[in-house]
Amino acid sequence: MNTLPINIPPSLRVTDEQFEQLASANRDLRLERSATGKVIVMPPTGGNTGKRNIDIEGQLWLWNRQTKLGVTFNSSTAFRLPNGAIRSPDAAWVSQKRWNALTPEQQESFPPLCPDFVLELRS
Repeated sequence: MNTLPINIPPSLRVTDEQFEQLASANRDLRLERSATGKVIVMPPTGGNTGKRNIDIEGQLWLWNRQTKLGVTFNSSTAFRLPNGAIRSPDAAWVSQKRWNALTPEQQESFPPLCPDFVLELRS
């Protein structure tokens, strides 16, 4: 899968809040941001990749439902990582303790944490 970087001049640094507004206003695009501030458009997947993604997401969700140890997420969730990047893995899991430590506002926006488990499938 080829990504499409959007070149934003360094003098126009996009803040976390601005990036969240940009992503919300363009929900048809899957936007991510690198640790260096580069905005990246992730293209949609093909059928076989989507099929593999839903299978692994389902397995992770089912495991979590049985164990009740945390919260699962699919690729529509972006996480604000400690290095400043905002990324959306194909599947992610966060322990209940770490999820509950976030404020309701943090849970509603891009959660400011690195998930305990992430899965990114090759396309």
